[in-house]
Amino acid sequence: MNDFDHGRILFGVKSWESNVFDYVLSHQKGDGGYTFVQRNEANAQDTYYGLAILRLLDMPLPNVEKTVEWLHRFVLDRIYSYYYVGKALSLCGENLDDRFKKYVVSTMASKRRFSSGDAYIELASEFQFTHMILELANIVGVDPTDDLEEWFLEHKNPDGGFGTRRQSDISLTYYSVTSLDLLRFDMKSLRDTAAFVRTCEKPYGGFTVVPYSFAPYVEYTYDGIMAFETLGEQSRFPSQTADFLLKCQNRNGGFARTDLGVSTLENTFQAVCVIQKLASL
Repeated sequence: MNDFDHGRILFGVKSWESNVFDYVLSHQKGDGGYTFVQRNEANAQDTYYGLAILRLLDMPLPNVEKTVEWLHRFVLDRIYSYYYVGKALSLCGENLDDRFKKYVVSTMASKRRFSSGDAYIELASEFQFTHMILELANIVGVDPTDDLEEWFLEHKNPDGGFGTRRQSDISLTYYSVTSLDLLRFDMKSLRDTAAFVRTCEKPYGGFTVVPYSFAPYVEYTYDGIMAFETLGEQSRFPSQTADFLLKCQNRNGGFARTDLGVSTLENTFQAVCVIQKLASL
């Protein structure tokens, strides 16, 4: 009996996990990479999420030698490729070469932001991209520049959340909180931020992007739970949120952002991560 057959038997007790395992394996390509659209070529983002899901499930990584080779061949040309390839290689137990450290150092030294202009979507992207750089900096052991903490705090709004144009949302708050944590900011001083996150949590399960929205989504639920964890808070409705997430699992074993959506490896990672954290409460 090989490791994968053994894993299937072990997870037979929890069918949703067994189905996730099968879903991930079905989306690995022959070259070792992963893609959630099976007819497409593998990509770095899906490869990271595929590996991360298997790690969450405490399962061995199939064809890991091929995956590592595929990742080393991947062209590094922008923040997304450096981030997802770097994190995927780390999950495979690989050390990142000097290219990653040089990229992080040069990006921080440039004092530039990662997008420009006044449009909401561009400024919102800065939150995500800056968070990516900080995560990579933590992996390769680079100390971040001093101005980043101030930059995030400039976007903290009176309601305690973070966002652009004085409009807070759960995703930008998640990026800000977890980034400030990487910058060793005192999380205890963000009580009002925890209160904002609480307003996005729904008694019927899940989190919404803003307080007065009614439709929870998997990605916003992930953002909310991870922000809570960073802030030292817990969900008030763990069973309802777990139920909401499980309703988003499709017959193929993957999770979609809602109960009517298409499964993706990213949403599956988010759902599995949150369900596991809620189960430990």
